Amino acid sequence: MQHEILERKPLLDKNGNIAEPGWARGLVSQYRRADIKAARIRIKEWDYYLVSNDTHAVALTIADNGYMGLISASLIDFTKPWEQTTSVMTAFPMGRFKLPESSDKGVSEFSNKGVSMRFEAGNGKRELSCRFKRFLGEETLDIAISLDQPEMDSMVIATPFEKSKAFYYNQKINCMRAGGKAVLGAREYAFDPDTSFATLDWGRGVWTYDNTWYWGNGNGIVDGKLLGFNIGYGFGNTSAASENLVIYEGRAHKLSQVSFNIPKDSFVKPWTFTSDDNRFEMDFVPVIDRAAHTNALIIESDQHQVFGRFSGRIKLDDGRTIELKDFMGFAEKVRNRY
Repeated sequence: MQHEILERKPLLDKNGNIAEPGWARGLVSQYRRADIKAARIRIKEWDYYLVSNDTHAVALTIADNGYMGLISASLIDFTKPWEQTTSVMTAFPMGRFKLPESSDKGVSEFSNKGVSMRFEAGNGKRELSCRFKRFLGEETLDIAISLDQPEMDSMVIATPFEKSKAFYYNQKINCMRAGGKAVLGAREYAFDPDTSFATLDWGRGVWTYDNTWYWGNGNGIVDGKLLGFNIGYGFGNTSAASENLVIYEGRAHKLSQVSFNIPKDSFVKPWTFTSDDNRFEMDFVPVIDRAAHTNALIIESDQHQVFGRFSGRIKLDDGRTIELKDFMGFAEKVRNRY
């Protein structure tokens, strides 16, 4: 079942549960933090941007996870391969970041003595900036990137959990053209809008304590046409809809279930992806595993975000088949206890 939400209304009912589970092409369901019935310490809100091309990428995160705030930046060089991720954590923000209740407009920002990060959205544009002191040794990372977001569909999913008052509301915006640069010491990483694209992962919700998820995403040009995809599964009750979707020339093509077939002994060996509707069949050759493991008593995060190249085929809603060859993207497996 892939239930599409079409009616504009509040995301949550009077009890703080998802009013209408399913997927949408935009933020049809209206999120309001004040409607949440769970404790503030359990609320999770984040904005995550990934900007990439065939040779390098940057990722930026501002997250208010209730009892823990996370400000993180990553720089990845696919040609070496090499990556550096540096993060700052804060205690008990519980809404003080004041992240916007919509992805369409507003400002998400954080600043202290070590890092300044800002995302501004509005009128089809997004401006990303970051200055991270001592990002790598004594070197400072400076990022200034502009995103162009034309009128197009996105992936939105409203997912309940079995536990009352717990939910996951998420939007993935693919295919935003990106221009700008990241500078680390004497090294400069440029992003040209003709070849560089961004994905926004915008999430709001109340999760249960222990969750494992699988997520994959990619953007690029295929036969002169702009294509992006989002695949994933793992937590919450997804009986109403999956988050699997292809954006082709700005239009969403909804997929059913996609399985991540990861080698048991290594994340950097080749993977495959299969789908129950035979519409997303891929080989995946990893380039680099951005792995991190944190274990601090009740808080644990074990993540493998693997960047690599997808080759295979996608079948659109109208039956057309799109062939991908060495299409850059990523796929990840993450377990979080927090």
